Amino acid sequence: MTNLVRAEFTKLFTTKLWLWLLVGAAGLTALFVSLTIGLEGREDNPSPPLSSAEGQQALFSSAGGAAVFTVVLGIIAMTGEYRYQTITPTFLVTPRRGRVVVAKLIAYALVGLAFGTVNVLVSLAIAVPWLDAKNVDLSLTANRIPQTLLGVLLGLAIFTVIGVAIGALVRHQVAAVVGTLVYSLVVESFVSLLPTIRDYFKYFPGGAFSGLTNSYEPDVTFLAAWQAGLLMVAYGVVFAVLGITLAIRRDIT
Repeated sequence: MTNLVRAEFTKLFTTKLWLWLLVGAAGLTALFVSLTIGLEGREDNPSPPLSSAEGQQALFSSAGGAAVFTVVLGIIAMTGEYRYQTITPTFLVTPRRGRVVVAKLIAYALVGLAFGTVNVLVSLAIAVPWLDAKNVDLSLTANRIPQTLLGVLLGLAIFTVIGVAIGALVRHQVAAVVGTLVYSLVVESFVSLLPTIRDYFKYFPGGAFSGLTNSYEPDVTFLAAWQAGLLMVAYGVVFAVLGITLAIRRDIT
C-alpha cells in the first residue's frame, strides 16, 4: 500500500495542476479574509464584529473557501486516469482495483490536509497583523479559533476524498467537475437562501462544513461542530465506499 500511495504522489507532481489549484485556493482565502476584515463595521454588513468570538470564528473559517479547489483536484486525480487511459496499465500492475482506489484516497486526503495547512497559514498571515493594526484583541488559543482551524483541515481532507470518489463514480472528467461545481455553487446556495428549506441546509455537505468550521451566515443555523464533523466523516466514508465498489465492479472501458 505504501508503494501505491507513493506512486499517487509521483503522478500528482508530474504536472503543475496541483500548484495552480493551490495558488487559486490560497488566493481565494486571501480574498475572503481581506473582504471580511475590510468590510467590517459597514452598516450593510450583517457579519458579527471581529471583536466578538463569532466574528473571529467566521473570519478564520474563510480558509474553508478552498474546498471547491480540493474537490476538483480529487475529481481530476481519478477521472484523469480514465481520460488519458492510464487506468488500464495501473490496474494491470495492481489487479486488485480496490487497493488502487484506497491508495488514491489516502494520498489525496493528505494532499487535502496540505491544502488546508497552506490556507490556514494564509488566513493567519493576513488576519493577525491586520487585526492588530485595527486594535482588535485576538488570541489564537481562545474563542474556539483552534477548533475552527482544525475544522478547516479536516473538512478539506474529506472534500478531497469526496472528489476522488466522485471521479470514480462518474469517470467523465468534464461532467464530474461541472456537475460538482453546479451542485456546490448553485444547488447548495439555493437551499441556503430559500426560507422554506433553509433549515435543511445544515445537513448538506456544505452546511456540515460550515458547522464544522463555525461559519456564520445570517438566518442559517448549523449543527454543533462535533455533529457537523461526524456528518462530514459519514459523507466521506459513504462516497469512498461507493467509489471503491464501482471501481471494482465496472469495466474500465
